[in-house]
Formats: sequence, structure tokens, C-alpha cells
Amino acid sequence: MSAPTAVLFDAPGPRARARNTVAGIVTLAVVAAMIGVIVWRMAATGQLDARVWEWLLYENVQLALLDGLVNTLRAFASGAVLAMLLGGLLALGRLSDQRWLKSVSGGVVELFRAVPLVVLMFLFYYGMPSIGITVSTYAAVVLGLTLYNGAVLAEVFRAGVLAVPRGQSEAAYALGMRKSGVMRFILLPQAVRSMLPAIVSQLVVLLKDSALGFLITYPELLFQAQFLGSNATLGSPLIPVALVVAVIYITLCLLLSAFATWLERRSRRSPAALAVAPVGRLDDA
Repeated sequence: MSAPTAVLFDAPGPRARARNTVAGIVTLAVVAAMIGVIVWRMAATGQLDARVWEWLLYENVQLALLDGLVNTLRAFASGAVLAMLLGGLLALGRLSDQRWLKSVSGGVVELFRAVPLVVLMFLFYYGMPSIGITVSTYAAVVLGLTLYNGAVLAEVFRAGVLAVPRGQSEAAYALGMRKSGVMRFILLPQAVRSMLPAIVSQLVVLLKDSALGFLITYPELLFQAQFLGSNATLGSPLIPVALVVAVIYITLCLLLSAFATWLERRSRRSPAALAVAPVGRLDDA
């Protein structure tokens, strides 16, 4: 028999549902009013006029935005892969039975979680040359993203593994499995599905944090937006450029979330996922 599903709160009754409906309607009305005021003010100040958006028709502007998008995606992809690898290694270190390894891994995690990301980028780009090491803006951005988000993901991975019921690992050890096998075949397959929402949330943060690269002149989207928005030749279209870049970032985040949703559904339907059953359940044996 399957265990009853745990819930965080009781199902709302008729009165609670009515209050929630009213609260939802009021919230939507307030948000719609705010958007309406913003659109009205933009129209009143001429920000919606066609001449203000003519800069989008210029090929050089389109190429500049495309170049910024490519650089953003390049930094995000490199930082995401390296951060997940680093996070996995640090999580394994924190879960290790060796006290020294656990202490070192914990110290690294706490250190890079506490240091602001922009400080890491400044340190790599402006500080490293003082000791004879010069890195590019791309390398400084990727290193900063890797260390900061890797430390955060390490805690996500560790919490996901510890969230698996302890009886699973105890039953596996009782069957003679080693710790590496328990981690690979028992704990990780069950933990990944529970960790996926937190991993995606952190990857979205990583994607948006790549915009901090403009502070060290890395030519990503925000850097291009700053250049285009302050360009007097284009009429200094700061607000239109900011809106276009915001839409691009929103689209990228939605695509990332959609990919994560698809991946989660695929993992649930895959034969490997279906084959993972709780080790302690021997009812059908």
C-alpha cells in the first residue's frame, strides 16, 4: 500500500475559496490598473510613437542586440554547466564520511555563497592582473557565475539527497550495496525529480546574473542596451531599448522553464525512472 500523501495545508472550504477568488480578482485589477497607468504615461510622453521605435529597423542595431544575446547565452551555458559540476562535487564532499573533506567542502560553499557575485567578477577582472594573471571579461563572468551558483547548487543537491527517506539507503546497505552504488542507483534518481524545480530556479537566477557582466564591459545584452539607449544618434531610446531587452530576458527564462517542465515529464515517463522503486518495498517479492 502506498503511503498517504502529505500536504502542507488543509484543502480550502467554500468560504476560503470565495475569499481567494476575491483576492485574486482584486490583485488582477490592481496589476491591470498599474499597467494601464504605465501605458498611458508612455503614450502621453510620446514613448509609443513610431519614430521612437525606428531604431529597431536599423541592421546595425539588430546585429548589436544579436551579438549581445549570443554573448549572454555563451556565458550562461558555460556558467550553468560548470556550476552544476562544481555544485555536484561540493555536495558529494559535504555528504562524505571523511570529516576533513566535509569541512573543506562546507567552507568553500559558505565562502562563495557569502561573497557577492559582482565582487567575484571585479576580483577576477580587475584584481588578478595585480598578481600577474590577466583574464578576459568572458572568463571573469563565467568564473564568477560558476563559483557563486556552484556553491548555491551544492546546497540544493545536498538537500535533495538528504530529503530521500533514510530507509531507502539503509535497505540498500542491508543488501550489501556500497555507498557509491547507493548514491548512484538509489538516492540520485529519486532526488533529481525533487531537486529539479530548485535547480531551474537557480539557473534562471544565473541567466539574469550574467547581466552583471556589463559592469566589467562584457558585451552582453545589458551592455548593448546601455550603449544603444544612450546613443544620441538614435535619439537616446532608453525606455524602448530597456523594454526590448526585458522581453528577451523574459522569453529566455520562459523557454528555460518550459524545457525543465518537458524534462521532468520525460524523466517520469522514461523506463529508467519507472524502474526506480523504493528499495525497502518488498511486498511483491
